[in-house]
Amino acid sequence: MKKYSWEEFAKLMGVEPQILENKEARMLKKFVEEITWPTHCNYCQGLDLTNPNPVHHPSYELTPACNHDCIFCYSNVAVKLGKAPKPGYYGWDNPKAITISQYGEPLLSPRIVEVNRMLRERFPEARLDLQTNGSLLTRELWEKLDFDVVMISLDAATREKHRMITNADTFENVVNALKIVGEDKSVVSAVRTIFMPGINDEDIPKIAQIAAEAGIDEMFLQPLTIHELNVERLKKAGLDFERAESIREFLKAAMEAKKYIDVRISGCLLVQLKQMDPITLFSVKRVAREVAPLVKRSKLDL
Repeated sequence: MKKYSWEEFAKLMGVEPQILENKEARMLKKFVEEITWPTHCNYCQGLDLTNPNPVHHPSYELTPACNHDCIFCYSNVAVKLGKAPKPGYYGWDNPKAITISQYGEPLLSPRIVEVNRMLRERFPEARLDLQTNGSLLTRELWEKLDFDVVMISLDAATREKHRMITNADTFENVVNALKIVGEDKSVVSAVRTIFMPGINDEDIPKIAQIAAEAGIDEMFLQPLTIHELNVERLKKAGLDFERAESIREFLKAAMEAKKYIDVRISGCLLVQLKQMDPITLFSVKRVAREVAPLVKRSKLDL
């Protein structure tokens, strides 16, 4: 019995076969192939898909305290659950990169300059990254700091929206911090923005514009992780939970931002997306729910 291909069978049945095409899916695939991850992600274990249990860069935690109270913040969740790391270094000898810090606002600590210098002396070959909300950064303080990468968080394009998300009236301070860092071409600067559909969709391209005008090098766009203790706050703010789990929606937001700035997405996510075909990218969902963040690295006395 002769076997027919689906095209031949369709023609035998009097139907002209057509190839179904999803142009948006192909557009998403092209975008994913062309972009790269943030400078901050270089050397991260998450870039290696053969690693069964990757961990973040080493970090030096200065304080779990913060002058912002963001509606999505994992650090606040860790504090409430008693799981926030104590101040100190979490990592190993001979690191390639160290972040200050992954919990709390490091510029609240009076030890920021001291610890910055100590890490530079202790690990002279390591890249030092500062992760901050920027609201406390002044030119005077900036002149005392010595970092290679600086990431400043901004999730809204207006004072009112920023205050709603952060519960702090610091929008102008953060924009000023972007300008301070953006003017210094000895560092790689990034604006770090969380995609929260229903809350800051329209803000993301505007944030990209604000950052580009300030001289910022990259936009580090991240999908939202929804921690259980933040669900009600996010719901009240208008989060579209379904779209928050959609890779398609996340990539579309990144594409809009790329019209204004060099937009990049988390390396550990991007290396997985690059493996996917167009239709999978178009339809795949990510698991966005989490109970509490955990530090997988051991504390090491310096």
